[in-house]
Amino acid sequence: MREEAETASPEIPEHDPEAGAPGIVTIDLDALIANYCYLRKLAEPAECAAVVKADAYGLGIAKVAPALWGAGCRTFYVATLKEACSLRDLLPDATIYVFDGLMPGTAAIFEAANIRPVLNSAEEIREWAAHCRSAGKPLPAGIHIDSGMNRLGLPEAEIEAVASEPALFDALELSLVMSHLACSDMPDHPKNEAQRARFDALRKRLPHAPASLANSGGIMLGAGYHFDQVRPGIALYGGQPAEDAEHRFETVVTLESRILQVRTSPAGDTIGYGATRHIDTPARIATIACGYADGISWVLSAGDGKPPLNAFLGDYPAPIMGRVSMDLITLDVTGVPEELARRGALVELIGPRVPLELIADFASTVNYEILTNLCRRAARRYVGGKS
Repeated sequence: MREEAETASPEIPEHDPEAGAPGIVTIDLDALIANYCYLRKLAEPAECAAVVKADAYGLGIAKVAPALWGAGCRTFYVATLKEACSLRDLLPDATIYVFDGLMPGTAAIFEAANIRPVLNSAEEIREWAAHCRSAGKPLPAGIHIDSGMNRLGLPEAEIEAVASEPALFDALELSLVMSHLACSDMPDHPKNEAQRARFDALRKRLPHAPASLANSGGIMLGAGYHFDQVRPGIALYGGQPAEDAEHRFETVVTLESRILQVRTSPAGDTIGYGATRHIDTPARIATIACGYADGISWVLSAGDGKPPLNAFLGDYPAPIMGRVSMDLITLDVTGVPEELARRGALVELIGPRVPLELIADFASTVNYEILTNLCRRAARRYVGGKS
């Protein structure tokens, strides 16, 4: 029998993780804190909580949540129980609410981890009250009133039903009554005031508890929407929460991608899949290591006749040319000095010159989606945030 030689895995030398990365996501925790402090000041005397669901909108909850805690934030919102348990490990003393509410059979987990469900139906309220009775003590939970979103939350009929069962509220601790605005990104939309008035009326049919209505956009609508607590999300992370907002929130996220190659392409040729972009005059084309697998939408492809989104090298625009593919994007760098447009150079795809709202507009989506799809293959660099 022939002996087989053992093959050892090669040792990989230590190296700068950014050196071989296709790009770099820089997250400025000082900018995050500045945005939080601005919103907190604007909402006073209401408490300013923070929404950190979906891994803090893609920025990394392990870094974001402690930075917000250090800035004085004490109440946090997530979407799922799993997110809440991860956050509890990070912040043992924080108040944590779960928007998704009480899944069947999970009450004991909420109790053990000291996490508060946002109860979205009469059925959930009854289940939580039953658990409190079996535990022998009232446990805190929020209640979500549907004031017009027609998504999660108690409709008026269910509010009347639970209000007629005072024993439910003897069993549990009602720590919050909340609702959610549907059109806060459109300050002049009449539904905003309709929801505010409806929420104010419906919450009074329940036992008294702190009230919360305003998300990021709602905070900007004024003091009448602040109640006892506000819950900013997108504005914390540098996104503009409303159309034509006067205040510009500080840029928290920058995405840069590396140039892999620069070539001069002749007039009459085409670029990329589908040959959708024709080159009218000789052009210098840079290919960068980023694509729709990294969160830069295929919809940003720029074929013939479509106005392109500009990336930037320093102050020089570099328009997208042709299709965005899975791992690569081509840019026209004809007008960029050669010392800037070179192999290995970093190109700004998201940042001060390319704000989230501009990309969202080109991609016919919302700034939330741009953030939560952030590049996972890029190196992550956190700056600031230390006391």
